[in-house]
Amino acid sequence: MRIGLLGTGPWARMAHAPALSAHPDVDFAGVWGRRPDAAKEVADEHGTRVYDDVDALLADVDAVAVALPPGVQADLAARAARAGRHLLLDKPLATTVEQGRAVVEAVRETGVASVVFFTSRFLTETEAWITEQASMDGWFTGRAEWLGSVFTGESPLSDSPWRREKGALWDVGPHALSVLLPILGEVREVAAAAHGPGDTVHVVLRHTSGASSTLTLSLTAPPAAAGAGVELRGAGGVARLPESSEGAVPALIRATDALLTATRTGRPHPCDAAFALRVTEILTEAEALLER
Repeated sequence: MRIGLLGTGPWARMAHAPALSAHPDVDFAGVWGRRPDAAKEVADEHGTRVYDDVDALLADVDAVAVALPPGVQADLAARAARAGRHLLLDKPLATTVEQGRAVVEAVRETGVASVVFFTSRFLTETEAWITEQASMDGWFTGRAEWLGSVFTGESPLSDSPWRREKGALWDVGPHALSVLLPILGEVREVAAAAHGPGDTVHVVLRHTSGASSTLTLSLTAPPAAAGAGVELRGAGGVARLPESSEGAVPALIRATDALLTATRTGRPHPCDAAFALRVTEILTEAEALLER
């Protein structure tokens, strides 16, 4: 499969470009970016072609990987889907329900495959843990904490304008939901949301399974307090998400595998654009509560 990369920022350089270069079944066909000089740097580093026109790239590939701010990603993803190109997208799919729905409609109308890179869902140990817990009944409650120090430590993502605008709810909230939803089930109600220090937010969810869950999300935690964890409690006892030693590049290679499988079989992946739209809807509800 010939895949082009849209985006040249830190995440594209740290994860997407290395993963596409390393994948044995992918032809990393080219790079387009909003800054032509940065696109040339990424293309030169990985021995591929630079494009100064996004439609020219779309004409030359079978699929696109997108590493752009969600508002930009959504419009380009819908455009790529309408051109018949398969989609390897990043989370969040979009920051408005309308934009996310436009992507899903374009995917459905054209029949292209889509996979959204919720990092945790493509880590080997995490995926196995989610599958095991989802097979068990009787979960009573869940707790997810995703505490980053993006704006208080030395992160290459600290200059990200969309992260500074939208905060932890939209950046790490999708990670927490991607783990909880397949285990506890669909969200019936976003029951409460409250601000904490910095961009920290607390969200309370009720699930159709009868379970409840809480999310604590931050990009402004002290570096010594940063970390992620998920704990479930139910009839079978307590289960905690194991730590993973895998990084983003191996996970993205597995996400690319998932896209290849979806294009070959025609079966949607659990982390497709439709699932990502549902995550966007839940986050939008939480955001509305926070703004009251």
